[in-house]
Amino acid sequence: MDINREIERAVKTGKVFFGCNSAVKSALEGKVKLIILAENCPEKMRRKIERYSKLSNIPVLIYKGSGRELGKVCGKPFMVSALSIREFGDSKIMEVLEG
Repeated sequence: MDINREIERAVKTGKVFFGCNSAVKSALEGKVKLIILAENCPEKMRRKIERYSKLSNIPVLIYKGSGRELGKVCGKPFMVSALSIREFGDSKIMEVLEG
């Protein structure tokens, strides 16, 4: 399975939030199942999101690409530094991560 295809599927069929601020809030509230950060996500925000995610037992995936590339995978015309997945929909992204 391809990680890009599964991210795209999660965006289309699941419930997701875009942006670092949403990721911080989601991690604090513990209401998401996975947070994906672009490789070039600002270091300060990355540390903050990772810290709160760890406290809430939310896995964090560092996407092997820039925010522009992650935005393109999500079907957005803008940069996406952080993507919080609340519901996976038809995506099997966790299977890709585990296997």
